[in-house]
Parts: sequence; structure tokens; C-alpha cells
Amino acid sequence: MKLVIDARFTRTDHHDGISRYGSSLIAATARIADVTMLISDPRQLALLPDVPYVMVNSPLSPRELFVAGRVNKLGADVVVCPMQTMGTWGRRYGLVLTLHDLIYYEHPQPPGFLPAPVRLLWRLYHKAYWPQRLLLNRADIVATVSRTTEALMAKYRLTKRPVRVVGNAPQPGQEPRDPAAGADKSLVYMGSFMPYKNVETMIRGMAGLPGITLHLLSRITPARRAELEALIPSGAMVQFHNGVTDREYVRLLSRATALVSLSRAEGYGLPLVEAMSLGTPVIASDIPIFREIGGDAVSFVDPDSPEDFAAAVHRLADADLGDSSEWAASSRLSVARAADFNWDASAKALVSAAEEVVAARQRRKRNS
Repeated sequence: MKLVIDARFTRTDHHDGISRYGSSLIAATARIADVTMLISDPRQLALLPDVPYVMVNSPLSPRELFVAGRVNKLGADVVVCPMQTMGTWGRRYGLVLTLHDLIYYEHPQPPGFLPAPVRLLWRLYHKAYWPQRLLLNRADIVATVSRTTEALMAKYRLTKRPVRVVGNAPQPGQEPRDPAAGADKSLVYMGSFMPYKNVETMIRGMAGLPGITLHLLSRITPARRAELEALIPSGAMVQFHNGVTDREYVRLLSRATALVSLSRAEGYGLPLVEAMSLGTPVIASDIPIFREIGGDAVSFVDPDSPEDFAAAVHRLADADLGDSSEWAASSRLSVARAADFNWDASAKALVSAAEEVVAARQRRKRNS
């Protein structure tokens, strides 16, 4: 079976969530299947595994409407897209499209990096569910990254197609920290600064956390940074990094008291799993997807309460150091939880879904 996986959503400088998901899934799947990637910019190769590739148009180009004509020539049995927007007119191959979450129906502000016309279409698209149904029903199978999103898709009847979970996972080969070594008085946040991420509550909570530094790692626009800086309580220590390398990210995580996320909505929550895999405890908002991912390894807090957030930090930061401390116990529990998520399992789930697509198409062909 020949798989083509769409890698055109890979960034050219540093990974975002979709970019890392696609790249990691390609690397793991290529170890067990015949995989070719689609790219639209040679610079994407720097963040992709060494897998055969074909150049086609950008997924944001008007030519996307006709991309299936190019892909047909590759002889793929199944094409996998880590998004749901791939052009399909005239396709002659099996297709797996991916829906990560339903965040933007409740929080419709589009990502700032999209061109203005696309942002307008984005807002219009998320005003109703029927456009999503049209997109997803073009696939043979729809993939998603969590049981939480799978349940929401069923609730809103987003597709008639089978839905299969192909989960996210941390990067392989990370060595967990020594729980007995304790931690710096620091907190790490990795994620965007869009309103639904609720960084505001986190910053307000720093009023009750003297001596502890909150590291905000992701890139941020000057205007958004100014908005958040205006909220920093007097005397609180909040550091904006405006982007970090993977190595810097791991270094900061490996010394932090906790990774923190008070997001009001997520499709998965990859930073939680990345932190847990290193043995870094997690403090997160009490929402269904974080419950699914974190289980009993995460300290859950009310996302509307800066005081609740600060109290959870104190329970970890004020713990006595040593192998029997509360912090050390949380660190070990985090590592055990993270072991439930790995890319090899995700790749097997994807290949199984692709085989299901091929079998169904063969049955339809025999019966036609």
C-alpha cells in the first residue's frame, strides 16, 4: 500500500502544533509503510524527516481546487491530510482528512498568520456546522487526535464517515529528569496568545507567586505583548521569550516547577504530554480534553480563578525537596502517564485506517 501524506502545513522556521503533528506522524509512519510527502516550499524540508517528497502548490493557493489532478499521478492508494481542507475534485485515491478540534466555533478569532481574505472566510466558515460537514464528507475516513474531539464530532453530527483516533505524542528519546533533584522556581507556558488560551488569568495569578518566574515561550506580536504586559502585577516576574528553539524548550521544561496551561479549549494539549514525558508536573485548566490527556497526573484548576492557579503552584513549589516530596511524586506520575502516548502507536492507527479505506474501496468496486 502506497501512502501520500500532505506535509504542506509544515512551517518553514519552527514547528507549530499542526506542523509538528504532521512531521512526527510522517516519520513514524515511514518506518512501517511506503510513504511519500507533499510539500509546497523546499524550506519545509528542514523540519521534515528524510522521506521521498513531491512539490505541489500551497494549500492556500487557488490551485488547491485542482490539486487532486497532480496527486492522482502519484499512484497513491491513500492520501492523508493533517487538515480537512485539501482539494479533492477528481480524486482517484482513498482519502483520510483530519479534524483536530472544534475550538473556532466557540472562539472564532482566526490565527493571525493567515492572509486577510482567508481570515474573513475563516470567520464565515465557523458561523455554521454545514461547511465543516461538506468538507469532512469528502473523505473516506476522518481522523482526529482525541476521544474528546471524536465525541464532539458525533454530538454535532459533523460527518457520515467513520472517525478514527490518530493521537498526538511527545518527541521520542527524551530522558526524564531526576525527581530527587527538585526544580527551579519557574513556570513554563508553551502555546499561542489567542484569547481562548487564557494567558490573562495566568498572569494575574502571578500576584500571589513572589519569587517564581513565569516563562512565556511562544512568539507574540508587539500589540498582544503590550496588552499582556499591562496586566502583570507589581513585583511579579514574567518573561516573554518571543520564540525558543526545541533545545531551549527542553532545557526550560527540564528545570521548571511545572508547565502551566489555563486554556479554555484545546484539541489535544501537546505541551502537557511533552512536559510529562520529561517528568515535569503540569497545572492545567479543568476541561475535558486535559482530563483525557492528563488523567490523575495533572493538577487541575478553575481557569477563571487566578487564586486557584496560584494555590496549585504553591503546592508544588513549596514542597520539600527530595525523592519522597510531593513534587517528586508528581514528577514520577507524569512520566508514567506520558508513556501512554507514542508516535509508533499513532502510525499504526493511521496505517490501520488507510487499510480500512483500501478495503472499503475494493468492496465498492467489486459491487459496482
